Amino acid sequence: MINGNKVLFSGMQATGNLTLGNYLGALKNWVDLADDYECYYSVVDMHSITVRQDPAVLRKRARALLTLYIAAGIDPEKNCLYYQSHVSGHAELAWILNCFTYMGELNRMTQFKDKAAKHTDNINAGLFTYPVLMAADILLYQADVVPVGIDQMQHLEITRDIAQRFNAVYGDVFTIPEAYVGKVGAKIMSLQDPAKKMSKSDENPNASIYLMDDADTIRRKCRRAVTDSEGAILYREEQPGVKNLLDIYCACSGKTPQEAVREFDGCGYGQLKDAVAEAVIAVLNPLQTRFRELEKDKGYIDGIIRTNAERAAYTANKTLRKVQKKIGFPERVR
Repeated sequence: MINGNKVLFSGMQATGNLTLGNYLGALKNWVDLADDYECYYSVVDMHSITVRQDPAVLRKRARALLTLYIAAGIDPEKNCLYYQSHVSGHAELAWILNCFTYMGELNRMTQFKDKAAKHTDNINAGLFTYPVLMAADILLYQADVVPVGIDQMQHLEITRDIAQRFNAVYGDVFTIPEAYVGKVGAKIMSLQDPAKKMSKSDENPNASIYLMDDADTIRRKCRRAVTDSEGAILYREEQPGVKNLLDIYCACSGKTPQEAVREFDGCGYGQLKDAVAEAVIAVLNPLQTRFRELEKDKGYIDGIIRTNAERAAYTANKTLRKVQKKIGFPERVR
């Protein structure tokens, strides 16, 4: 707890392009959390290199992601927005926590199995141990809560196990984090396969709407969205494609599914798709405009990167020094 507020930690990888799903499911809801939490939002570029990256592209995407955080409305004065790689405590604590993590625990991580299957030519140790780095990310800031989806819950569980194991040996060192329970963001599915989430790593470019897609691209992707042959616009699980379009429309317009169904009563799928596209364009246009303004202001973004890294490092180092002392590392001579 900092300044009387609980600490919240979250981050996104600097790979791929953020999607409408990332925005409606997470970023949009992060904006108001600073009123109730001390928030740390990291660009987790260290996690990104478990898969081979083009260095120039990684740097560009990391900066774009941090800029998008701000363009989405996350105040860098109230919240700490920083690059994971700029705070050495992440790597230092991860090594220590590796020594308190069991191989069997890491072997059970389903995401390791999934990623290893996709990258059979590069099954590296980082891919295997990245849940420990994720634990370090969270524990370094003594986070009370972490927003996680179902696919990340296993990582929060291993983080809690590691923290409890360390505390059992050395006392009350780490805060045991809980899953964030608050306003739930919209769950946006793929436009081409509504059985799976919209993803920035989807190989089908028509499956996802990216935050920087122009209006014509958004309209084209919406028109190509999968529906069905029923011809009725109803909000039900039996029509996943139509349900997904209605979810997007509601998340962008603020309407309820029931209101949307009434609005489109008697309409065809083409009218629904066009309305969804225009609602998305209306939501993303201000964000895109702000992003382009920020992108041009190099000095401002550089200042945010520098001062927020210092803020993050200050908090991280307090935890790291405590951990180092507990395990018996020699004190640093100042």
